[in-house]
Amino acid sequence: MSDERVKTAEFKVDRARAKLIGTLQELSGQFEPHRLMQEAWDKAKEKGADLAEDAVDAVRSRPYTATGVVAAIAMFLAREPLMDLAGKIVDGAKSKTKKRRKAPTKSKTETAE
Repeated sequence: MSDERVKTAEFKVDRARAKLIGTLQELSGQFEPHRLMQEAWDKAKEKGADLAEDAVDAVRSRPYTATGVVAAIAMFLAREPLMDLAGKIVDGAKSKTKKRRKAPTKSKTETAE
């Protein structure tokens, strides 16, 4: 009877060992670097898609506010070229005003006659 119990116990141990080895192989496959990177990439894409969808919904609900925000961001990013353009416009307006203020002077030949 004890031989039978020993053989049963050995069989259970072998079955448990095989199950453990199978589980370890499955886990090692799940922890491979390329698999972990793929899962992280998939989650990042999913999160990005969710954010984009939320942004589209926000723009649809408040188009004027969204337009104002985009315009403010664009002006902030393009502040240097806009400042240069404004300076050129102001300088151009000043030079035109100076030309208008100057009255044409008569030459000496015109005043002698």
